[in-house]
Amino acid sequence: MKITLAVIGKTEVGFVRQGIEEYVKRLKHYVTFDIRYIGDVKTTRGMTEAAQKAAEGRALLATLETGDHVVLLDEHGTERTSVDYSQWLQRRMASGSKRLVFVVGGPYGFSPEVYSRANEMISMSKMTFPHELVRLIFVEQLYRAFTILKHEPYHHE
Repeated sequence: MKITLAVIGKTEVGFVRQGIEEYVKRLKHYVTFDIRYIGDVKTTRGMTEAAQKAAEGRALLATLETGDHVVLLDEHGTERTSVDYSQWLQRRMASGSKRLVFVVGGPYGFSPEVYSRANEMISMSKMTFPHELVRLIFVEQLYRAFTILKHEPYHHE
């Protein structure tokens, strides 16, 4: 299985980008993983939130393949502990899907069309984080999940 993190816009903050790069490098030992950067919507001045979400949604949906299992990282999604998440990930990987795609939306979230395409939603926390930090937290948690599954000494309970 291949795992993809699809995000709107580039990661601009240097220390966040460095952290993401470190965990992506570590993930290569466990899984084929990539980050797909979807361009920001240009000229958002004067655009409504709904119009911006719709434009981002169209760009995002264009990158998805028919058999993708799509998981939105969304505040209304299911919360899991790191151990629960690793077990969920193991079940997803055994499901036969070719690609598992996690999605971080734009500043206003997802369009109704993206919600309709999603197979499920996961919440990273009840707290709100900047979208760039969510990317870093996600790749760290993905790495943590694999170390839990391999019984490696990264995670402590």
